[in-house]
Amino acid sequence: MPVLVTRPHPDGEITAASLRARGFAVLSAPMLRFEPLPFPDDEDVRYGAVIATSANALRGLEPRLAGNALLNLPMFAVGEHTAAAASGAGFTNVIAAEGDAAALRDLVVERAKAKKLKKASPLLYLAGADLARDLAGELGEHGFTVVTQTTYKMVPAKHLPREVCDAFVAGEIEAVLHYSRRSARAFLDAVRAEGVEISALALPQCCISAAVAAVVRDAGASQVAVAASPDENALFEALARALRA
Repeated sequence: MPVLVTRPHPDGEITAASLRARGFAVLSAPMLRFEPLPFPDDEDVRYGAVIATSANALRGLEPRLAGNALLNLPMFAVGEHTAAAASGAGFTNVIAAEGDAAALRDLVVERAKAKKLKKASPLLYLAGADLARDLAGELGEHGFTVVTQTTYKMVPAKHLPREVCDAFVAGEIEAVLHYSRRSARAFLDAVRAEGVEISALALPQCCISAAVAAVVRDAGASQVAVAASPDENALFEALARALRA
């Protein structure tokens, strides 16, 4: 039976391909839709570095960053996936944290303590419209000035694909993968709207973090598996554990 991937395009397709390579059948129901937002021309601001907590913050910027001096600044990315997106957008000095915003904050603070980053120049935070935590505020507590530029928003899907609804009704889905709190909430709203909430929440819900897991647990899911670290390989390991159980 297939595993349901709720991750948005285009990452959802990458996840689906990885699952198929591991022998899984896959159904997709992207619960968020990416929409880029205008990026202001503020080349007069002298930033000291750029930070990003999502690959989506860099998607859609690539054509607008061509030749921009920002590309020569240190880019602090939340993890390897975002780091790859930053490199793809043209950043030449990319430093990856260990996968979450707290690790990214600590990395920036440590670089400043080691005199490898100057606090005198503001940091440019490329961010989404909905933030899970106040990273700018947390860095501000450490003496940084952070300028947040919202580069995209994620719009929740209101409905599930018909084939996914039918698969829930027929008991033909093996597990559900969740990658963010927002997409998990959108999934819950959609299964309720489609009248398949009981069937959906009876299945193993595999979550990339404890924060995401809390969303589905609060909704009544009883089989919740949490990745040991916030990355896809760990999530796939959580999926394997859940299916063995």
